[in-house]
Amino acid sequence: MNKKSILITGASSGLGYAAARKLATNGFHVLAAVRRRHGVFDKIENIEEIKLDITDEQSVKESFSYIKSRNKVYPLWGVVNNAGICIPGPLELLRPSELRRQLDTNVTGHLLVTQFALPFIRSTKGRIINVASGLGNIAVPYLGAYSIAQFAKRAFTDVLRRELRHSGVSVSVVQPGKIYTPIWDKFSTMGQEILDQSVDKKWKLYEKSFKNFLMLNQAEGYSFKLTEDDFAQVILDVLTTNKPATHYYIGDEEKDFVEKSRTLTVSEVDEWFDLQSPTAEEFEKV
Repeated sequence: MNKKSILITGASSGLGYAAARKLATNGFHVLAAVRRRHGVFDKIENIEEIKLDITDEQSVKESFSYIKSRNKVYPLWGVVNNAGICIPGPLELLRPSELRRQLDTNVTGHLLVTQFALPFIRSTKGRIINVASGLGNIAVPYLGAYSIAQFAKRAFTDVLRRELRHSGVSVSVVQPGKIYTPIWDKFSTMGQEILDQSVDKKWKLYEKSFKNFLMLNQAEGYSFKLTEDDFAQVILDVLTTNKPATHYYIGDEEKDFVEKSRTLTVSEVDEWFDLQSPTAEEFEKV
């Protein structure tokens, strides 16, 4: 019998890596998509590392030509749109090129992969999983670019699910709570680089509160209770249950965060993040 194939983007480390290994040990053939091959899956049974840059249409096209050539043996049955980056910083100083890079990686690239995958997945009546964040429910100061991308990804998921309602393809969103992965260190490093490279005087307005934001986030990262395996297990559950749900939340904190987006007023959410923003006195100094 042919083995079902699952494509996972952003599989070189963190959540994608954990999910790839979990699926491979539970009967799936995994196509682990990475921007640059590092051999992290060498000699691991049922995992095939493929070079795929989701922000490059030619790269996606070439990868799916390969997937097509292997489809009789390993029919593509699922896609886990997991790849992502997080660009921090105040919106006033966000360069359009940075927003484009955020959206290309977290939204447009996933749409492109999904478009190429759908002919295969429709034929196998398979499944699509979009990995999102609670920041697609509540936008957080200094994570504006990321929040914009997450709101867009939630909309992308909802529209796709409704358009494919009668196709036999299920579409689910998985929202993990805070899990310490390499992206957490990249986020802190990127934030510090943004501060170090800035020559715009307006940075002085945000510098103190932004530095505090980066410091608290980095310190918080080491106290997270959820693990990469918690995420991987949910991905496996979505792909093995008879009837997958539309939404999955990993961790009570994530559920609570999403629930607040439904129950708090706009004013209450604004007050929640009040201490994370520059003070009135700091604005007066500009």
